[in-house]
Formats: sequence, structure tokens, C-alpha cells
Amino acid sequence: MADALMMPRLSDTMEEGNIVGWVKKVGDKVSPGDVLAEVETDKATMELESFYEGTLLHIAVPEGPIAVGALLAVIGKEGEDISSIISGNTSPGTEAPKQVTDNSPVTPAESKNVESPKEVESSGDHGRVKASPLAKAIASEKGIDLSKISGSGDGGRIIKQDVENYKSTPTPSVSTVVRQPGEAYKDIPLSQVRKTIARRLGESKFTAPHFYLTIEVDMDNAIAARESLNKNGDVKISYNDLVVKASALALAKHPAVNSSWMNDFIRENYIVNIGIAVAVPEGLLVPVVRNANFKTLSELNKEIKALATKAKDKKLSLDEMQGNTFTISNLGMFDIDNFTAIINPPDACILAVGSIVSKPVVKNGAVVPGNTMKLTLSCDHRVVDGAVGAQFLQSLKSYLEQPLSMLL
Repeated sequence: MADALMMPRLSDTMEEGNIVGWVKKVGDKVSPGDVLAEVETDKATMELESFYEGTLLHIAVPEGPIAVGALLAVIGKEGEDISSIISGNTSPGTEAPKQVTDNSPVTPAESKNVESPKEVESSGDHGRVKASPLAKAIASEKGIDLSKISGSGDGGRIIKQDVENYKSTPTPSVSTVVRQPGEAYKDIPLSQVRKTIARRLGESKFTAPHFYLTIEVDMDNAIAARESLNKNGDVKISYNDLVVKASALALAKHPAVNSSWMNDFIRENYIVNIGIAVAVPEGLLVPVVRNANFKTLSELNKEIKALATKAKDKKLSLDEMQGNTFTISNLGMFDIDNFTAIINPPDACILAVGSIVSKPVVKNGAVVPGNTMKLTLSCDHRVVDGAVGAQFLQSLKSYLEQPLSMLL
């Protein structure tokens, strides 16, 4: 008897997925563990594996959104009657199932500007370019012409690594946006990641009563310490690493700031797991550095770099994005002096980090050149009071202004 493959819940907060493309096509033999399709969830793009043995008889959603629990595909014996499965498993509000064969067209979903999973015509010649759906999606995002890439997969198929390793010849920057007369706007469909970011931050901003505390830090000693560490060290410590380390130590001293609002109670966390906001095309992802207060600066540097790379490549696991007790958002590299950030639930606070500014400062009664940085703590007033947040910032400021104390 044929098996109905329903859209699984691939993350704890997932309500629907977005089919980027199918690796297998109708008529292909599949085994448990074979990758069937690539699915964009609310957190990352993931490979969907088969749970069953048999032939792929039906694809319900070639591309586009599909609700968790809706019919995705049917696997069974070749020639088996599956009409009852198709008619009995269409979830209300989802797209009606469509039979996909080698001769039937697959229409790209409006929510993704990627090629269909079938082979596509190259623009340079009249041959055909074979590429995996994920390779096509990455090429589309980077503006890479697949016809210029040599595939290393089976039969010359272009795979993800081929696109990532491709280095194009630099060309003069020319705008590719063509405005037609009368064109007033462009509608941009929401990705699953963007939908989740909007929902969670909307809930945070309009549910948690935010208040903000800003402090200015003298960074002269931190600059000198960083230069000294990087002069002879194999790992190049960043200012962000110093902020993460100082925050972790300050959180260990002030567990009330390292707390979570749990609706019926407040959870005061004694482990320090810091979420690091990473900008990706779809918005912000927040990988988590666990037990940050026990890690050295070099360990933090390596882990943060690795997590940031995974975030940009959409390779973060669910475990790497869960368990945060505090979050840091740093816009200093964009020359932003000061800003406020929205709390990342279930945290009670988030730290917004600005750039280091060179300006005249007063030291020992004299005006001298100096370097300062502003830090703004967003607090959930249900959990953290003003005095508690201020005491945390004082400890954080002390660690950054006396960086050797972080090494003790």
C-alpha cells in the first residue's frame, strides 16, 4: 500500500514550509534517508529525507508554501492506485495537489525567485544546464550564471559546492533594475524566516514593556589590550569578542538580567548562553554561544565566526539557535553610534552595541583625545527594573574599561 508523506514540523516554531525545489522527480526510486526536496523553514533551508521505500508516485506541491501536516508526496509501488490518498489528504487552505510528471510544467512559486527543479535552458547557448535546486537558489541570490559553472556532481550536475567555489571575473558595477514608465512599486514576497522574525518581534515589542538604558564606555584600554593580544596571537580578537566576553562575565554577576519571562513565572538562568544577531538576506538569525562566561576570547572568536558563517550559509541546526538567555546586536561595523534593539524572546534583555567614536574627552580635569562606545540595554520591565539594569551596565563597563580583569 502506498504511503502518504505529510509535511513534517522541521523546527519547534514552524507552521508552514516553503518548497524550494525537488531533488527527486515522479517515477524515481527512493529509499529511507534519500533527499527528496529542499525546504525553507522559519529558521533555515533544510533537506527533506524520505521515510519510505518505493517509487515517488506523486508530488503535491512542486514549489511554494505548504502547511505542516499537509500532503507533500506519495510513495508506493509503480502503477499503484493512489487516488484515494490524494483526495483524502488535501488540507483546507492549501494548494490542491497536482500530479507532476516529466512532461508536465512546473510553475515557479511567486515566493521564490529560483529555477524549477527540472533542467533549465542556459542563456549563453542552447544546451541544458543541470543543477540541484539548492545550487540554483544560491546562484540566483548571488547573481551567478549557471552556464558558466562546471558541475562536479553525477553526470556533470552542478551542486552547492560548485556555486560557492565559483569565482567570476569582476565586471563594472551596473544597475540591473529597469524601471518601466508608470511603475510605482514592487511587492516582495515573505520568506518563512522573515515571517517568523516579524511575528516574534511584533509579539515582543507589543507584549513586553520595553525600557532602555544607555551607557558610554571609555575604550582606550580595550583598544590597547586588543592590539597587544593580536600582535602575537594566532587568533585575531575583535571588539565584538571583547563585548561578548565582558557581557558574559557581567551576566554571571547579575542573574536577574540573565532571566526569562515564562508567562506564569520568571526563570533566573545561571547558565550564560548568549545569542549573537547575524544579518542574512532574509533578516536576522541568532545563533547561540553556550556557557560564554567560561570561554576564552580566542574560543569565543572561533565559535562566533563559525556560527556566523553557518547562519549566512543557512546551515545552522535547531540546537544552535535555541537556549539563549541574553542577546547581543552589534551595528558598530556600520558606523552606527547608538540604537535600540527589540528583545529576543524569551530573554529579558538585549544589548545594542554602537561603534567606537574618536572624540575629545575629559580625563583628570583635562580635555584629551579619547575613544568611546555607547551600549544600550533594552529591558523587559516585567522582569528587570531600572536599577538592576543599571548595575549590570556598570559591571559591563568596568570589564571593558579594565580588560585585563576579564583574563583573571
